[in-house]
Amino acid sequence: MAIASTKYTKTAIILHWLIGFGIIFMFLLGWYMCDLPKEAAKASSYDLFDLGIYTWQLNEEVSPRTFYFNLHKSLGITILGLIAFRVFWRLTHPAPALIKTLKAWEKKLAHATHHALYLIMILLPLSGAAMALYSKYGIKWFGIPLAQGLGDDAMRDFFKNAHEVIGIILLVLLGLHILAVLKHTFLNKDGTLKRMMFK
Repeated sequence: MAIASTKYTKTAIILHWLIGFGIIFMFLLGWYMCDLPKEAAKASSYDLFDLGIYTWQLNEEVSPRTFYFNLHKSLGITILGLIAFRVFWRLTHPAPALIKTLKAWEKKLAHATHHALYLIMILLPLSGAAMALYSKYGIKWFGIPLAQGLGDDAMRDFFKNAHEVIGIILLVLLGLHILAVLKHTFLNKDGTLKRMMFK
């Protein structure tokens, strides 16, 4: 009789870490770009975050704010695609059973948190895309136009506020998720983290 694996599939593990680090990067990028001035000298190349690691070449000159906002939109659409694939993968490849040492309330909390994370991970980029759609700028994916802006300031502001609130909720859920992992790794020492690792 085969013993059910307690680990996630390799695909699920890759998606988990890609999306997780992608979301964290998007928050950092969001905070960085919002402080950029609206009026600034335009350029056709950008040293990403002035770190001297990679210079991004463009076909046209844009302001730093425009460059980073477009980068944020492009990465957001990409992450949304990864999340959609992750949801598909989860539906077609059920997660392994939770470890037996978890108490009943811990299992309920784990399930509730994971479902909430999936929902919020979908709503955050969707609200960002809606905000961009109702702006005058529209949506581009790495320079490829996807949708023209509708120029509706009222709807843009609505989705801007929604995007910010949903972002805060995601940060809280992400914080709870990380705290739970730390608890199980260093206090319970029950191997929870190993379920999402390659070894």
